[in-house]
Amino acid sequence: MTDKNGEKPLGIQNPMTRLQIDKVIVHMSVGEGGQRLINAEKIIKTLTGRDTVRTEAKKTQPAFSIRKGQAIGCKTTLRGSVAHRFLMLALDIRQNHISDYQFDENGNISFGIVEHTDFPGMTYDPEIGIFGMDVTVTFKKSGHRIAKRRVASRRIPNNHKVKRMEAIAFMTNEYNVVVA
Repeated sequence: MTDKNGEKPLGIQNPMTRLQIDKVIVHMSVGEGGQRLINAEKIIKTLTGRDTVRTEAKKTQPAFSIRKGQAIGCKTTLRGSVAHRFLMLALDIRQNHISDYQFDENGNISFGIVEHTDFPGMTYDPEIGIFGMDVTVTFKKSGHRIAKRRVASRRIPNNHKVKRMEAIAFMTNEYNVVVA
């Protein structure tokens, strides 16, 4: 439906261009293995209800006693309604404020939460300590699967890629986020 100038009337949007949350990744890096890493895994499991995957060091850092391949952190990926609920909690902890430099050119957001005790129901335990975490939100549009499928994969056209300003507008409209 276009008018005589070939433009779409206001309020009508192609459903294939609507933005959606693809996934939310929650990551904790403790810098070492052992009990601290186990504690971080327990915290993420308590917050998200999902099992974690350990992340490994990509290169050796002798100054920090880190060897390549050593487990130094953990992460989990959330999708669907679980991702939506966790994102609402995480944004509430940040008072719905995100800086504009936290959006990358592909429309993804990364922000940190300083203390896990800010989440509802989490209390300070001296045996565990206080852990911070990184939250990364990845957006998609319908049809993004064409780039990932095995048979007849294609490149996503530039006009269908998620852009920074689209992600900012989405977060402002859907989650009432203040971007400064």
